[in-house]
Amino acid sequence: MYRSHVLVCGGTGCTSSGSQHIIEALNTEIEKNGLKDEVQVVKTGCFGLCALGPIMIIYPEGTFYSMVKPDDIPEIVSEHLLKGRIVSRLVYKETVTDDGIKSLNDTNFYKKQHRVALRNCGVINPENIEEYIGTGGYEALGKVLTEMTPEQVIQTILDSGLRGRGGGGFPTGLKWKLARNIVPDADQKYVCCNADEGDPGAFMDRSVLEGDPHVVLEAMAIAGYAIGASQGYIYVRAEYPIAVKRLEIAIRQAREYGLLGKDIFGTGFDFDIGLRLGAGAFVCGEETALMTSIEGNRGEPRPRPPFPAEKGLFQKPTILNNVETYANVPQIILNGPEWFASMGTEKSKGTKVFALGGKINNTGLVEVPMGTTLRTVIEEIGGGIPNGKKFKAAQTGGPSGGCIPAEHYDIEIDYDNLIAIGSMMGSGGLIVMDEDNCMVDIAKFFLEFTVDESCGKCTPCRIGTKRLYELLDKITKGNGTLEDIDKIERLCYYIKENSLCGLGQTAPNPVLSTLRYFRDEYIAHVVDKKCPAGVCRSLLQYYIDPDKCRGCTLCARQCPANAISGTVKNPHVIDTAKCIKCGACMEKCKFGAISKK
Repeated sequence: MYRSHVLVCGGTGCTSSGSQHIIEALNTEIEKNGLKDEVQVVKTGCFGLCALGPIMIIYPEGTFYSMVKPDDIPEIVSEHLLKGRIVSRLVYKETVTDDGIKSLNDTNFYKKQHRVALRNCGVINPENIEEYIGTGGYEALGKVLTEMTPEQVIQTILDSGLRGRGGGGFPTGLKWKLARNIVPDADQKYVCCNADEGDPGAFMDRSVLEGDPHVVLEAMAIAGYAIGASQGYIYVRAEYPIAVKRLEIAIRQAREYGLLGKDIFGTGFDFDIGLRLGAGAFVCGEETALMTSIEGNRGEPRPRPPFPAEKGLFQKPTILNNVETYANVPQIILNGPEWFASMGTEKSKGTKVFALGGKINNTGLVEVPMGTTLRTVIEEIGGGIPNGKKFKAAQTGGPSGGCIPAEHYDIEIDYDNLIAIGSMMGSGGLIVMDEDNCMVDIAKFFLEFTVDESCGKCTPCRIGTKRLYELLDKITKGNGTLEDIDKIERLCYYIKENSLCGLGQTAPNPVLSTLRYFRDEYIAHVVDKKCPAGVCRSLLQYYIDPDKCRGCTLCARQCPANAISGTVKNPHVIDTAKCIKCGACMEKCKFGAISKK
């Protein structure tokens, strides 16, 4: 028994901030101080507060240290672990009160969250199957194999109201039911997991795989039993090396413990899982393209019908769910469908994981009940917008989603509400924007991503998105016309209605939503030849206020184009014909004399 456990985040975010060096320094100092038999260091998954990494929590006190450096470790070991004195300068400020240190669960970031999919992330060592079993892991699989029929499992998932967390929101139980019943006598069926998460700013599935890989394996085995499959595949992008490594370890451990493979729990049920690495093609997040890629072919979508439940992987009945969807399944089995259905809204049950990014104080991973308002997520959990700026919009669903403007700040987040205002849930990326963001530029950014990621199989997506991007680029460069805005709108609907797969069908969403709520910005770019947010470089002009300029000459010395003239102690002037709009002068001015308009 150890008297203290030191949990260090080993997710991608904290690893990139140097958490592995923290672990090495901890082990060295612990041994040096003779604490090896008293203190255990545990590398976990993501805690959620990604902006504060590297993160460390020491139990039993629950002291939360943030932004820890290797040089801080000797002090933490000698003071906290050896003498029991908390190193206050490193403690996360939200946990510090006049009465001492409060629980992390009582902080603004955590107290309105409800962790189901993320329940083990940051809690257990993801590379140790015994820690997963110690939290109730594989009990759900044992229950379904020994106490439930496949039909009862499917009905439980149906009754829970669980919908796909990958973006489409299709009822999970119905998908399983179709795969079981459409071709009941199939000689082989497959269970697939979509871990190809490719939306800019999205890292929910990656964090689950890094922090709790066994939950996905257990859920896939349950799904296999439910539909009559004996083989599963996890399709994960190769850019997730930590997730891949932990999945490999988890699969090996599950096989060693008899939880994957032949005759699981002595019930005669056979199920195994293989890994397939994707090369980073966004289109492979589409179910038929993903299956085509697993088969060893170029990842391109196939026409539907037939749907995968009838003819999927290798033309056999197949189900595909994403990581977060599977992460809910074991808890639904153990706690009952009523428990899960008690959370959320009427048509969107349970919780949803979001990756908060953009103009937000608390960048990180959050899980909230469906129906939580956008304002709550951003202001209370996310800590609001930095530097006192105003909220302008939030992009949900990535390149397939849309922008939620300030007028819908209090919208309850669920599948149907977001679709009604021209956005969508997507996999869970939530990018926050403030008054300094140009919405035309945002639409162009997401469309450029889609153009690059289009597989090129169908003309509406391959050519249509390219033409759409060119029109947006024309507008941001000050060459657009009002007719171009109308043309953009018509082209958006053509692409949506005629593209082969979900990538092309949803590609115009960021453009349409910004046109719907921020048309005045498009018009300003076209008519006034100005970017209201001061982002589009071609439409900017830098100006020196003669009343504020002290004639220090620093701006002139920094200008790479020699576009600034003036004498010492006299106001300077920018030659707009020479100015390349790099912003170097504004950045260096100490008197706030330079502005852009």
